[in-house]
Amino acid sequence: MKLSTQILLAFTLVILLSVADSYTNYMLSKKVYLNSQFLARSEEIIRNSNKTHKAIIEMQSAFRGYLLTQDQTFLDTYYKGLKKVPDLIKEEQVLVGEQNLQRSILDSISSLHSNWLLYSEELIKSRKDVPESYKSLFENSLKKHVGKIINDAISKKFSRFDKIEYKRRKHHTEMLLTSLRYTRSFSLVFLTLTIIVGILSTIFIMFITNKRITAMVRLAENISKGNFTIVEDTRNDELTALATSLNSMSGKLDKNIHELQNRNAELNKFAYVVSHDLKAPIRGIHNVVSWIEEDHDDELSPELRKYLKIIPQKTRRMEALINGLLDYARLNVKTAPEYIDTNTLVHEIADSIVPRNFRLQIGNLPDLFTERIKLEQVFTNLISNAVKYTPHENGLIQISCETYMHFHEFCVKDNGIGIAADYHKKIFEIFQTLREQNEEESTGVGLAIVKKIIDDHQEYITVRSELGKGTEFIFTWRNN
Repeated sequence: MKLSTQILLAFTLVILLSVADSYTNYMLSKKVYLNSQFLARSEEIIRNSNKTHKAIIEMQSAFRGYLLTQDQTFLDTYYKGLKKVPDLIKEEQVLVGEQNLQRSILDSISSLHSNWLLYSEELIKSRKDVPESYKSLFENSLKKHVGKIINDAISKKFSRFDKIEYKRRKHHTEMLLTSLRYTRSFSLVFLTLTIIVGILSTIFIMFITNKRITAMVRLAENISKGNFTIVEDTRNDELTALATSLNSMSGKLDKNIHELQNRNAELNKFAYVVSHDLKAPIRGIHNVVSWIEEDHDDELSPELRKYLKIIPQKTRRMEALINGLLDYARLNVKTAPEYIDTNTLVHEIADSIVPRNFRLQIGNLPDLFTERIKLEQVFTNLISNAVKYTPHENGLIQISCETYMHFHEFCVKDNGIGIAADYHKKIFEIFQTLREQNEEESTGVGLAIVKKIIDDHQEYITVRSELGKGTEFIFTWRNN
């Protein structure tokens, strides 16, 4: 599965959980809204029921007060109730809606109230206008508690109506609280699931990706160190192409390095064979010249003697060049690093190279853990170069070192003939020399060897010099 597909699946799962959370919260919030709306309407129903019942009771009280006292002021409340109660009953009917038990109870209350109004109006009218009729009604209706029976029936209806409404209100209150609890619970569950899925998906993808990238980085580091391994990657995604490219590069580099090593070995063998085959004729030429000088000394003219003296110089130079080539070829051979007292090493080299009439100043040099033969070759060639290009009268060679955080900077300085600026780069090329070619000790190989060693160790070397003002070679060296 591709990495982009895995990331898409993780995000899709998180989004689905968020959608499910949103949908669940929407449905629960809808229930909360409906229950809240019902409770608000229920509160209005209860309030309106109490107002209606209170208005009917006030009418009944005013009616009784008038019958007892015949005081017309009692009828003010009665007549207000005539207008108020029907409106309250209609409002209540709208609130409770159609086709339910409470609506039928309201209809019964309305009917009972209408009967009571007929009863009360007849008594009030007879009380006002026909005393004889009032007495008859008083005896037949009032004393027989006709009004009280109606009023008690109305009170029972209101009590039943309120009881039903309170019961429904309690049910919806419980539903509202349940919806609120569910809302909190579902929100917490979905939030937790979303966080867990998001974190686990991120950790999984990061773990897989980091593991594979780390393996590829390790492969690249191994390649840089010459260890041409491969990385196993069975996943078919975007990183697989990178792993395949690295494996291909590692394989090609391994093959090329092996081919280079084989060719270097062949070249080394070739150099040794050629040097051996070249040295034999050179020695033969030298011997022939010696024999000519010994056997025909009396027959040689001064000019011929001069030419015969040039031949050994040329043969010795040729032999020096061959030895230099052999030294240059041996630079590919690596040795194990060891602890080196650089002071002791430089003193030993100087004792074997620097003439006694030279002044030699060696500073405090550090101890190093490195390849001895390579460091020895660098100092040998630089000191030898200083001796070659410094007049023996008042010759001075100074060797010093500055230590920095990550490397040491060595300096080999002389007060010799110096080097023109045009030759500062050329002197590190093989066979480039500042001396005449008939001078046997100047082969032009020594500084080329130094430059190759410095480059192989990824160090830095530079020269500071002017004609007639000496030469200063500065190079860096690190511990292995």
